[in-house]
Amino acid sequence: MTDPMTHADISMETVGGRTLRVARWRLNTPSAHPPILFFNGIGANIEAVAPLAEAMKDRGFIMFDMPGVGQSPDPLVPYNTVTMAWTAAQLLTRFGISVVDVMGISWGGGLAQHFAIQHPGRTRRLVLIATSAGMLMIPGNPAALTKMANPRRYIDPDYMLKNFETLYGEGLGKGPGKSGHMARLTPPSTRGYLYQLIAMLGWTSAPALPFMKKHTLIMMGDDDQIVPLANGKLLKTLIPNSELVVMKGGGHLFLLSHKEESIAAITAFLGPAGEMDQQEAA
Repeated sequence: MTDPMTHADISMETVGGRTLRVARWRLNTPSAHPPILFFNGIGANIEAVAPLAEAMKDRGFIMFDMPGVGQSPDPLVPYNTVTMAWTAAQLLTRFGISVVDVMGISWGGGLAQHFAIQHPGRTRRLVLIATSAGMLMIPGNPAALTKMANPRRYIDPDYMLKNFETLYGEGLGKGPGKSGHMARLTPPSTRGYLYQLIAMLGWTSAPALPFMKKHTLIMMGDDDQIVPLANGKLLKTLIPNSELVVMKGGGHLFLLSHKEESIAAITAFLGPAGEMDQQEAA
């Protein structure tokens, strides 16, 4: 199998006072589509979602390791959704990108929402994957949440193997993608993981979402033990121009276990870029 990082351009970029490891796919390749800006889940490095970036061959793709995650240096001071959304916007400017389609999974889905709210002029459409409205989240399975909060899932392979199905559902837990996903993970630093947790404390998008006009695709798994489907239904209620797609048998990582279905849904939603799409970003 081809390494999904093979065609990625990797660099260390200092923006907004933070040094971040950044990966870009096809940004210099002519495309009728705006690039995708992707926000990853908590503690997850670029490589975890690289297969998605590699598979979406008709558009550019950019994402970065959060401070203290992957190969980005530890953060010197805590950050929040406001400062990190601003930092992401500065990164887009660094690469000459004016408008993007914004995607985020789990923790990154919260940051994706905040980016779209804070930077509407740079956001065309929004894709939210296995995520919630933040503080108003309908909690998941306590057993899964306890294991999710334990950094051992990144550091101890035996712990991860033992608890994989509880964490991510049977869709990937019993499928061939499990070992490949685990091999791509790099443990975050203790500070990096802690600061990601702190960044979302007390945060919720709920009051702002009814006023957000971006076309939004909400994707959820009906077997997600970490972010239950009810959270997607709440987002659908709060966001006026939204649609909900449910992956049957999908756990928290249905983006990988149901890869072809997920890509088809995302591609159909984003569609071709045209005159109306440019108006959406205004």
